Amino acid sequence: MQTHLLGYPRIGSNRELKKACEHYWADKISLNQLLETGKTISLQNWKLQQEAGIDLIPCNDFSYYDQVLDMTLTVGAIPERYQEIASNESHSELNLYFAMARGYQKNGLDITAMEMTKWFDTNYHYIVPEFQKNQQFRLFSDKIISEFIRAKEAGMNAKPVIIGLLTYLLLGKEKENGFDKMDLAQNLLPVYLEILRKLEAYGAEYVQFDEPFLALDLNEKTKETYQWVYGEIRKQFPNLKFIVTTYFEGLKDNLSLAVSLPADVLHIDLVRCPEQLDEVLQAIPGTLSLSLGIVDGRNIWKNDFEKSLALIKKAIHEIGPERVLIAPSCSLLHSPFDLDLEKNEAILSPEIKQWMAFAKQKVDEIAVLKKLASGNPDYHTLQLLAENKKALENRKVSALIHNQDVKNRVGAITDGDARRKNSFAVRKEVQQKVLQLPLFPTTTIGSFPQTREVRNWRAQFKKGELTAAHYNELLKKETERTIRWQEEIGIDVLVHGEFERNDMVEYFGEQLDGFVFTQNGWVQSYGSRCVKPPVIYGDVHRPHPMTVYWSQYAQSLTQKWVKGMLTGPVTILQWSFVRDDQPRSLTCKQIALAIRDEVKDLEKAGIRIIQIDEPAIREGLPLRKSEWQNYLKWAVEAFRISASGVEDSTQVHTHMCYSEFNDIIKDIADMDADVITIECSRSQMELLNAFADFKYPNEIGPGVYDIHSPRVPSKEEMLELLKKAQAVIPAQQLWVNPDCGLKTRHWEETEKALIAMVEASREASAVFA
Repeated sequence: MQTHLLGYPRIGSNRELKKACEHYWADKISLNQLLETGKTISLQNWKLQQEAGIDLIPCNDFSYYDQVLDMTLTVGAIPERYQEIASNESHSELNLYFAMARGYQKNGLDITAMEMTKWFDTNYHYIVPEFQKNQQFRLFSDKIISEFIRAKEAGMNAKPVIIGLLTYLLLGKEKENGFDKMDLAQNLLPVYLEILRKLEAYGAEYVQFDEPFLALDLNEKTKETYQWVYGEIRKQFPNLKFIVTTYFEGLKDNLSLAVSLPADVLHIDLVRCPEQLDEVLQAIPGTLSLSLGIVDGRNIWKNDFEKSLALIKKAIHEIGPERVLIAPSCSLLHSPFDLDLEKNEAILSPEIKQWMAFAKQKVDEIAVLKKLASGNPDYHTLQLLAENKKALENRKVSALIHNQDVKNRVGAITDGDARRKNSFAVRKEVQQKVLQLPLFPTTTIGSFPQTREVRNWRAQFKKGELTAAHYNELLKKETERTIRWQEEIGIDVLVHGEFERNDMVEYFGEQLDGFVFTQNGWVQSYGSRCVKPPVIYGDVHRPHPMTVYWSQYAQSLTQKWVKGMLTGPVTILQWSFVRDDQPRSLTCKQIALAIRDEVKDLEKAGIRIIQIDEPAIREGLPLRKSEWQNYLKWAVEAFRISASGVEDSTQVHTHMCYSEFNDIIKDIADMDADVITIECSRSQMELLNAFADFKYPNEIGPGVYDIHSPRVPSKEEMLELLKKAQAVIPAQQLWVNPDCGLKTRHWEETEKALIAMVEASREASAVFA
């Protein structure tokens, strides 16, 4: 048996990559310093796996921003608008790369960023490839080859990781009509063959092709293209060993396709879909080995060694140990770095910590499982098995997990708890009388820039260097300054800025029972953006109000309306590490009741506009369409439970971003939010066609300002987007807002952009009034 990983976290144990990238973008370090940081992280990752005893060590799983963007640069799929940067010798390859990811506004150039969306059903965001009819590709970047050479020189048994050709095409978008991106396979294949030729020349033995789309719904043309592409690759490279990896779902109706591909190893996810093992073992040909994804790459709970061993032994019995590989279910990109860094018992208690495993510990679990499955484990390995059983048993019986009052309340939920008192048409009239908002009302999504000064205050407060009273006074001044500035530029519905909050999920988790936190449990969300998901370990409830104080304070400062800002139950669920001992739908209902209590308290405090953000509702959608409706039923119900306890006069908003919503538009309407704000600017309002075709009944604020790029859009650019929106949605239903919260932006660019946004709204109002 061999062991391998599909990929490893690349941010570094102390988020070194995040800090280095941001310093580079701010011209505080050189390109060489940034590159050295990347090389150091890669080498540390390889050595950690080598020392743990992993047989095949992935390389090219490291990225300075995103692995899909890496592939876009590798195959030269560079959109036309970046050609001036690409052809300018003064720009490095990495500068072009970052311009594609973040946009570019310098030296007389003003170039928008490429679109960004969610990586399958995770909170990781990838940069969407852009394809044109008859597009030509060429080997533009040699990153894959240079990473392999470095790993080999460092003494690693390295396995290059490459996004599979079909998955790469399926991740992208056709940017003009009249062609199918599958037709580009014949243009793209020669570049893949060139990469493989170079890898083989430098001594590669194994190459990993990531093909997660093999676990999704595929049409016949795509299936035929899979057969053709891998047939051509095998013809050219009869001696290279190819590992085709699938994850996040089972193969199901694609099983016969997957096992027929001329690969050497097929990887399957037995965490998400353990039941597929029997079918795969029956269908697998004698020429194909099987990689068992048995350690959860997407959660933080310890592996159940006995359960995993049963799966490994079943595979060994059927096909023999020499054809079995052991691996995590997917790349460990989605796991925090190292549980050993959690040293503060006041934050993470030893009892809960013993139930967990981060990326480094998951590597060790893979190595231990290999020894246990070998048939002759040593004493130390048997001790590890005993410790594993003891920790799992402790978790099952722990008094920390269960709260009968919470279970009883969930059991008492009725249909009426998920319905507003009256329809939107009735509510809208009541709200117009109370709120008296203009045509094209302006607002922001919630957060304003969290400067280094604000972050330092929080750090000092947590260390005990600032008293609670002093900390609150500082936050009050920042909040008041932000309210006054919004009044000054003429925004219609204000927000308090959220300066007291660290993260939109972490902040709520810190105040809800059933959650626990880490000091260093960071995972990459996109680029340099890292999040520290809370851990839901037990029954969830709200012991006290969470946001009322700051919302009420902000409202006391102004005659304009200030939105109460909450994170919705589905997003809190999706962006946490969730307990795996009960259905996710049940945990989500518990969170929904907690948010419902907060919504009602905000209303009692005089807050008449309340936003319940649900950017993750599309992200939680199962990857197979046959399973969508069950998920959407409980996800929409959870949102409605959280939002439906208020009077008609209270306007409920929700916010969504960076996902494809077109195919669930009816379900979004069923959420029955009075106003939805939604990301649209990166796709140039492409999403709005779905709202127009469906005739979305409620109000909508399509984002006109891409906040994930440092570039500042002009008034004219935003006005053009508003015109596109008004062409498909009546002006009376439209709001004007950025794509997302402004927490990660700087004040200078934020001020310029929002002033332009308000001016665009006023011009639009004058035109369409």
